[in-house]
Order: sequence, then C-alpha cells, then structure tokens
Amino acid sequence: MSRTKERNRPVPSGPRPTGPRAVRLLAPGVVAVLTALALAGCSSSPSSSSAASQTAGKAPQASPAPSQPGGGNQLQDAYQRVIADVLPSVVQITTGDSLGSGIVYDDKGDIVTNAHVVGTATSFTVTLANSSKTLDASLVGSYPDSDLAVIRLNSAPSGLKPAVFGDSSKVELGQITLAMGSPLGLSSSVTQGIVSATARTVSEPKGVGSPGATIGNMVQTSAAINPGNSGGALVNLDSQVIGINTLAATEPQTNGAAAPGIGFAIPASTITNITDQLIKQGKVTNSGRAALGITARTSFNQQFQPSGAVIVAVSPGGAAASAGLQPGDVITKIGDTPVDSLNALTTALASLTPGSKVSVGYVRDGNAQTAEVTLGTLETGS
Repeated sequence: MSRTKERNRPVPSGPRPTGPRAVRLLAPGVVAVLTALALAGCSSSPSSSSAASQTAGKAPQASPAPSQPGGGNQLQDAYQRVIADVLPSVVQITTGDSLGSGIVYDDKGDIVTNAHVVGTATSFTVTLANSSKTLDASLVGSYPDSDLAVIRLNSAPSGLKPAVFGDSSKVELGQITLAMGSPLGLSSSVTQGIVSATARTVSEPKGVGSPGATIGNMVQTSAAINPGNSGGALVNLDSQVIGINTLAATEPQTNGAAAPGIGFAIPASTITNITDQLIKQGKVTNSGRAALGITARTSFNQQFQPSGAVIVAVSPGGAAASAGLQPGDVITKIGDTPVDSLNALTTALASLTPGSKVSVGYVRDGNAQTAEVTLGTLETGS
C-alpha cells in the first residue's frame, strides 16, 4: 500500500500541483503490508437512503439519484450532479512540504482526514474547492490506530458545505463510486469506478502518523487513488461519502509501481464514530474495535519459525480472562483463521466486532485446546 499524501512540487504549467499482492499507503514512499490478507472496500447503495446520524450543523440529506440510470446521458447527468453536490465539501490540506485531502465534516470548520496526512504537525493550510484563498487550521485530534484525524479551521467562513455520510451496512459489489481529492497535487480531481469488494481487512505499514494500523471493513474500489488523494472522499451516486481514500495497491514485481484499479478507503461508520469522539473529547475512548483483553507477542517454535501469539498478560475481567485464558497460552487460531504471529492475531481481530463470540484455539503446556470468547472493546486513551 502507499499513502496518498503527496510532496509539493512545481509543474511546468496549468493547475498548481496540489496507489497485487502487496499494498502501499497513499503517501510518499512505498511500504509493504500483509499480502495474505484479503483486501476490500465498503460502499452504500445508490438507491439507499442516508442512515448516517448528522451532528449539529451538518448538511441535510442530499436528494437521491436514480438508482439505475437508464442511459449514457442519464449516467453522465448523475455523475455531474454528485460532483456538484460533494466536491465543494472536499478540501486540500498542506502540511509543510507535503499535502493531502480532507472532507468538511460540519459547519463549524471541522475537517476529517487521514492521520498520516497530518503526521506530527499541529498547524495546517487548507484550500477550499471553490476558492484559491488559503485558510489556517489547527489539529483537533488524531487517532493513528484507525488512520483518522480531525483539524479545524481557525476562522470558519460562511457557506461551508458539510458532506453527508452514508450507511456502511448498505454496501454492495458493483455500486458506482467517485473518488475526490487532490491526486498528485491536482486539486478538485475526480475519478470513477465501482465497489470491487467488501469487508476487507488491510494492515498499513508503520510510518509518520501511523503505527501500522490494521483496519477492517475497508472499501475496495476500482476508482483511481493516487498520492494526494489521502483523506479525500469516496462517494456513491446518492452524493453520500462512503469512505475516506487511504490506500492503493502496488505491484512488487515492478518495484512498487501502482497496480491500477485497486484502492481502499476507510468506511463511513468508522469515520463518524472516531470523528465524533475527536471533536467532542479531543481523543478516542471507544475504538469500536474488538479485543481479547491481553498483551501478547509473537511465539517462535524450536526452528525459530513464528508459531502463534503467546499471551504475556491478561486484563482482569477482560474477554480472555473470562474465558479462562492465561499468560503463557499460545493462540494459534481465531475462529477458522490460523494465527502464527501477533500481526496475524491483530488482523483476525480487526474483522470482528465487540460483543461477538468466537472460538480461540490455543496451546497450553503442549496441549491444543479451545475456548469460547465473547470479545471486548479495544481500550484506548489516545
């Protein structure tokens, strides 16, 4: 995967320069992620109504587009209407000598983007889609574990148009998507594609602003996602944001060159959950991510090959403790998914939800056993 934050660079003329077996983050540089995992994406149906809860000051629900445009002209009209509806909500964010994209979240000037776009910075320059004037913004909060962050305009202008966020549960293969942002520094750019897959889990590599997050239910789309698109909007034909453009696939046999038509976006449900907490509290206290309530590390066998995730400590009253798991137990399976490392355990849990029940295979004193565990919520104070 490659991140889509892009370094500023001049172009000869025209507009100001404002992602398959391996994947890279959308930002400078190429980094590998887990290739054994399925990669996917979310999107809501063109005929679905908006089920996203609106915070105070958010835009009203956009009127729905025809669910099945009846011809070329109708489809073109639908594209143009969606672009007119949503593009004013997509901004360009400049951080030092690099840039990315963001989405206007409310009329108070809050903008949601990727954590790897803001990195370690606390102040930013924002350019709205309908203006060449730059606006100053400050960091509200960042949550790298889900690769999301919120910045706020220091002086929000009148007429801001917050985006409408769709319902992540109403996502189906083949739905048309539009990706909006500032790829390669070309602000207010739009590409089109479809939802290629749903419920994918992707692990990001470690980097600035990202601890190597493993994110579940990501949107896989064929819409082109390039450096600079990070933090921009993935939109359906109801003018609803269904994801934040975050990752693009690369082909390792071509030295990390982009693999066309394989991009990923964080789903709307994750965006609204994390963003609302960052705005209200400046931090995330309910991650919405499943957890066993343990501290673990990768276990190695006598041949020094990874063989599981050994439990180092168990949180009192947590999911693992309630199921009888103990320090020293080596987890080898979550449900039907084999676990041969801590990374594999994290990836398996990312596709699950708090409160769900799962069988955990483990080895204790050389004996293979199984425990039924009701998953808890990943605790965080960040």
